[in-house]
Amino acid sequence: MTNIHLYGLSNCDTVRKARKWLDEQGHEYAFHDYKKEGVEGDSLSRWADRCGWEVLLNRRGTTFRKLDESDKADIDRDKALALMEVHPSMIKRPVVETDDGERVLVGFTQSEWENTLG
Repeated sequence: MTNIHLYGLSNCDTVRKARKWLDEQGHEYAFHDYKKEGVEGDSLSRWADRCGWEVLLNRRGTTFRKLDESDKADIDRDKALALMEVHPSMIKRPVVETDDGERVLVGFTQSEWENTLG
């Protein structure tokens, strides 16, 4: 049974590095391309509860930078989650979640992944 869910974009270099690391470590995982498959608001909310919406929101990407100034202004949790649901490329990647929902990692830092996933 798969206990790791990897979310991201298949053409993202960081996601590729993460997938390679998981494969090398022998971890089984299910990959979910949220550009192609979308992402549910419930998942975003759960991730935000675990690690903070500020961590999830990719403000450096072109999608965020191209938003209207009114969309960028006064961002709070609800607004950020709504924007990420409509524009999944605004979610930092990859996101890893375990089946139990207890562990959520955002971005790929090998040492953090080794400590959390083993």
